[in-house]
Amino acid sequence: MTATGPDLLAPLDLAFWNIETAEHPMHLGALGVFEADGPGAALHAYELLAARAAGVPGLRMRIAGVLVPVGGAARVPVAEFDPLDHVRIAEPVADFHAAAGALMERPLDRARPPWEAHVLPSADGASFAVLFKFHHALADGLRALTLAAAVMDPMDLPAARAPKDEPAPRRGLRLPFPGLREITLGDLDPRRYPGHARSLAAGAVQAVSIGASVARATWGVRTSPALTSKPSGERATAGVVLDLDDVHRVRKSAGGTVNDVLIAIVAGAVRRWLDERGDGSEGVEPRALIPVSRRRPRTAHPQGNRLSGYLLRLPVTEPDPEQRLRVVRAAMDRHKDAGPNRGAGAVALLADHLPPLGHRLGGSFVGQNARLLFDLLVTSVPLPSLGLRLGGCPLTEVFPLAPLAQGQSLAVAVSTYRGRVHYGLVADAQAVPDLAVLARAVTEELPALTAACAP
Repeated sequence: MTATGPDLLAPLDLAFWNIETAEHPMHLGALGVFEADGPGAALHAYELLAARAAGVPGLRMRIAGVLVPVGGAARVPVAEFDPLDHVRIAEPVADFHAAAGALMERPLDRARPPWEAHVLPSADGASFAVLFKFHHALADGLRALTLAAAVMDPMDLPAARAPKDEPAPRRGLRLPFPGLREITLGDLDPRRYPGHARSLAAGAVQAVSIGASVARATWGVRTSPALTSKPSGERATAGVVLDLDDVHRVRKSAGGTVNDVLIAIVAGAVRRWLDERGDGSEGVEPRALIPVSRRRPRTAHPQGNRLSGYLLRLPVTEPDPEQRLRVVRAAMDRHKDAGPNRGAGAVALLADHLPPLGHRLGGSFVGQNARLLFDLLVTSVPLPSLGLRLGGCPLTEVFPLAPLAQGQSLAVAVSTYRGRVHYGLVADAQAVPDLAVLARAVTEELPALTAACAP
């Protein structure tokens, strides 16, 4: 609860909550691998997570419907919170990713705070993994990272700078209605309302523009059946680790950004994968949705999703790795010049123009038609550069795992951590039984790109 009422879900959070189905849960995840310091490391990690979770307020929040606005929902604290409902330890496993895939396909309990942490001991005892799952309505990637970091070992951080003097907040008239924010005297100034009207008109124009861009983005689309599927509800995950120094060498030689290189690697890997599985990459240009954060620094409610995106046609049909990177770089530059509030990739902004009841009634329809908007997700998840530990055991690898939209077979999430790039792949297990082949293709693409871009 906030000082002025319940913590209402932002429009995009509400959309994520309502488009979820049992076969397509809308939770994101992260699979962290830790080096064990002894035979009891995994059990100790489980006990620490359960003990620390009880002291993190954000982990006590569940999603509940509200009377006002109609169709809305809010994050509210549960009266009785038992961390053992959320933190679990498995039997020793031989393959962390195989175990993570089975766990990722299970929906979170919507009657409880929608998150889980699964401790996975390795069969050889040399390591253990923790799979965190957070519903996208509870936390986006950055907020999920904050909540997960809160149950890690404390870190010695530099002392914070002294805060600058800030003007005192204006006094307001507090209304005794749940869900309504505090009203200040400025809100009662009639001169403000023409501006509100202009804002509404601008929003309508933006919605029409985005809708037209989405329609144009479907023209001439040639994708592969491997990237779209009849939903099975089964999940598979895989992870790939690359050297960040190699990525930087490509960037310095070819120009652009690290993100351009990472997206070009996905394009090349998809090309290799399609050719190897016999589907063929000729003429294929799948639409990749690249999420872009619109969150302002030091926002009052950092847990709310504030996303837009760029819709990028991956140059899968291009045989030359360096040229694929040039195409990706040019497309990303065009999107950045236009800004994240325009184009088909900004479709998430349409959530702002729907009333809460519209999200509730139309959620199923939107979820069923996600495959018409894009073919696969390629998202970047920020991680701290400082080394994380749990029970004194260092985190050595961390693979972000994105939700898989209905009718789509593949989602790719990327993070950099401690000088290495981690790709987390999530796929429909029936549509993509050869996810290991795609993971190998990601591994092979960076050396090919490095060789192509060598001076």
